[in-house]
Amino acid sequence: MTGAPITLSRIARRTPRATLRLAAFHATLLRHSRGRADRWFGSRLLLLETVGRASGLPRRAAVVYLADGDDLVVVPANAGAVRPPSWWLNLRAAGEATVLLGRERRRVRPHVASGADRERLWRRFAAATPVNHYERRAGRELPVVVLRRALA
Repeated sequence: MTGAPITLSRIARRTPRATLRLAAFHATLLRHSRGRADRWFGSRLLLLETVGRASGLPRRAAVVYLADGDDLVVVPANAGAVRPPSWWLNLRAAGEATVLLGRERRRVRPHVASGADRERLWRRFAAATPVNHYERRAGRELPVVVLRRALA
C-alpha cells in the first residue's frame, strides 16, 4: 500500500463535519469527566470556555496545551487548515476566557508570544504535540498563545 500516512489533519480535511462533532464530543467528555479525560493522542487537553464573538453564547473547546510554569501555552492550529479555529477567534475578540484544567477553573487572558519567546515555546510545543507539520500545511505562521492567569 502506498501513499501518504493517515494523519489527524488529513482526516480533518476530508471529514470536516465529523471532525467538528468529534471535537465537540471531546469537549463534553472533558467537562463531564471533570478533567479526567484530558488526553488526545498523548497530548494534554484543557477545556477552554469562551463567549461566541457573534452569538454572545458560551462556547467550549478541548484544546491541546503545554504548561510553561504557571502559564498555559496553546497553538490555534486547526489541524493545519488555512482558517484559524473558532475558539481562537472568540478568545481574541473577548480578551479573556475560563480554563478548566483538571478540577481547577481559572480565568485567563491570552498573550501572543513573539521573537525568541515564541521560538522557544514553539519548539517545546512541537516536540510534545502532533502539530509540528501544521504550520507548513496552513501556509502561515501559527500564533503561539500564552494563557496567563487573569488578575481579579
